[in-house]
Amino acid sequence: MRKRIFLLPLIALGFGLNAQSMGNSPYATFGIGEVKYDNSVETSAMGGINTAYIWDFNNSFNFKNPAANANLELTSLRVQATNENQFFKTDYNNMDVTKRSTYLSNISIAFPISKKLKFGFGYQPYSSKKYDIITREEIAEGTSTIIKANHFQGLGTLNTVQAAFGYNITPTFALGIRSNFYFGKLSDIEELAFSNAALINGFETSTKIKSFNFTLGSTYQKKLKNDRRLTVGATYTFGTTGNLNTTYVNSTYYYAGEVKDNYTEIEKKTSADKNLIPVEASLGLGYGHDAKWFVSTQIDYKKGSTTDFLGTPFVYKDSYRLAAGGWYLPNYNDFRNYFNRVVYRYGVFYEKGNLNINGKNINQYGLTVGATLPFQKSNVVNMSGLDLGIEFGRKGTLQNNLILQNFVNFKVGINFSDKWFRKNEYY
Repeated sequence: MRKRIFLLPLIALGFGLNAQSMGNSPYATFGIGEVKYDNSVETSAMGGINTAYIWDFNNSFNFKNPAANANLELTSLRVQATNENQFFKTDYNNMDVTKRSTYLSNISIAFPISKKLKFGFGYQPYSSKKYDIITREEIAEGTSTIIKANHFQGLGTLNTVQAAFGYNITPTFALGIRSNFYFGKLSDIEELAFSNAALINGFETSTKIKSFNFTLGSTYQKKLKNDRRLTVGATYTFGTTGNLNTTYVNSTYYYAGEVKDNYTEIEKKTSADKNLIPVEASLGLGYGHDAKWFVSTQIDYKKGSTTDFLGTPFVYKDSYRLAAGGWYLPNYNDFRNYFNRVVYRYGVFYEKGNLNINGKNINQYGLTVGATLPFQKSNVVNMSGLDLGIEFGRKGTLQNNLILQNFVNFKVGINFSDKWFRKNEYY
């Protein structure tokens, strides 16, 4: 079993691609697939800083830290998409492969309920896997040669729907809570066949997920001299409950066309688990000049866990992520020079991953840039615009026959903002 698990990332370079699929990384083979860290164009263009990020203007809702929404005064409707371009290389047979995918990554709506209470509701993919691989090997047996074939297939997406509230207790201190509902179905199938055998041996892991957890958030913002301000933010995700039902089936059969025939179930097991979504915590620190610039740094932590993968326990390590980034706005009141009203974003990140394969941690790091382009008639009352982001990075390693993954991800989103659902006066 150890050899089989460690071989999967290598052969995953050959999986098929669907234009709307996600999880192109071969490391998405494991567990719940490749987790999408941050599907917000705005904050991912700043390296993923969001815990201490309170937008200076009134048209943006921070789902990562629901307490960081003190300035929201307009209704914000966002639609965002991601295009991933991933370039894989391994010393194993000198393989070099490029994979691409495009998918809808975020839909959300947010608005102020009152001057102190803000609300947001959104959908985004949490993780995904999609691979379809066939490998063949010739085995000498006496004077004849036997063909051994392995078929590996995985598919499914784990989605999340979020509802968040933020409440400003004082002008400097706010608390927030976000409920997270996860739903989806993930499956992994391994089939083993020999040219001198009539039957195929198949092993399938299928997991149906319906799960809740909650994120608590807090922010403290201190106004300083010369329009400067200091922001501290923290979040904690906990309380995973729900149904995570996994079925493992070991069987033999052969195919009559695309239909399984002479099906015999050798073993079937079911289990329930609550460790699929890890406990998370984040701490951020930010410093900026009102309506001019902002810089922030943060650290994120995910607790490791053990889950079943192809019938065998698989261990996720504790992981952490360091990020730094910010934004710069030349002059939001300059209507003569459009580019002075553009918000320019930048960031860097490093992540110690939760996978350890062949004795190597699967880590990643990257550089991000982006911009928010206001619509021509956009102003402080109706701040609508186009969010753009680019992420350059590297994941994995060439050591121990593993895979080095370079990636260039493009993100685009539209934010429509106006005074929808708003009464003439707050109460």
